[in-house]
Amino acid sequence: MQGLSPRATRGLAYATPTAVLVTVFFLLPLLLVAQMSLSDWPLLAGDRGLNTPENYTDATDSTLFWPAVRFTLLYTVIVTVVLLGLALLLALLVQESRPAAGFFRTVYFLPGALGLASASLLFWGLYSPTTGPLSSVLERLGLVDDPVSFLGTPTSALLSTVFLVVWKFAGFYMLILLVGLQRIPHELYEAARMDGASRAQIFRRVTLPLLQPSIALTLLLCVTGSLLAFDQFFILTKGGPDNSTVTVVQLIYREAFQRLNLGTAAALSIIVLAVLLLLNVLQFRGLRRADES
Repeated sequence: MQGLSPRATRGLAYATPTAVLVTVFFLLPLLLVAQMSLSDWPLLAGDRGLNTPENYTDATDSTLFWPAVRFTLLYTVIVTVVLLGLALLLALLVQESRPAAGFFRTVYFLPGALGLASASLLFWGLYSPTTGPLSSVLERLGLVDDPVSFLGTPTSALLSTVFLVVWKFAGFYMLILLVGLQRIPHELYEAARMDGASRAQIFRRVTLPLLQPSIALTLLLCVTGSLLAFDQFFILTKGGPDNSTVTVVQLIYREAFQRLNLGTAAALSIIVLAVLLLLNVLQFRGLRRADES
C-alpha cells in the first residue's frame, strides 16, 4: 500500500472486513435478485434466459397484488401511529429518575427480547378459541356466550396482529425516544417554566422539536419493518381469512416457494426495495428540511 500513511492503512484494514461482508451478503445477492427478476427462473430448473418484462407484469397483474399492497399500507399506517404514540407516552412516563422508573423501563422493554416468531406463536396460542385462555376468560366473565375467534374475520385478524406487534415493539421504540429525551438539556425546561410556559407548551415547543431526530429514527424503523411484515401474519393468519391479511412479502414467499417461480418473486422483491428506498429518501429529506427551518 505505497503512498498511504500508516493511519490511512489502519483505517483501510479496519474497513476491509465490513466491505467484504457487505459485498458478499448484500451486493452480490442484490445483483442475483436483479438478474432473477429479468429472467425465466423456476425454483427447481434454474435460469432459462431473459424474459423481460414478463416477471414484472405477472407480479402486478396478480389478483392478490393490489389487495396485498392496500392491506400492507393500512397495516403500516395503523401500526406506525399506535406504536409511535404509545412509545412516546411510555418514554415520557419513565423519563424522570423516580424510584420505580428503572423497574418500569425493564418491564416495558422486556417483550422486545422475545423473537417475533416466538411472540407470534405465543399469541397464536393465546388467541386460540378452543385451547387459548383469552376466550375462556371472556366466557367466564360473561362478556361473550360463545368462544371468540380473534383471527376469524379480516378486521379482528388485523387488530389482533397489531396488538401483538405493539406489545412486542413498544418498549424498543420507547428506549429510542427515552435516549432522545435524556439528551435534552434540563436547563431548557427550567427556562421555559420561569417564562411561565405550561406543560403542554413545553412539550410542544421544547420537547417535540428537540426530539425530532429520535422520532424520525423511530418512524423510519417502524415504517420499514411494517412494510416488510411477514412472520406475524404467516404464523397467526396464514394470510386468511379469505386472503384478507396477505402482505406483499407473503406474496414473494408464495411465488418463490409455493408457485416455485423465483423470477416473479424477485421482481416483487425489486419493487418492494424501490418503494422502501423512495420512502427512506423522502423521510430523510423531510428531516433535513425540519432541521434547517
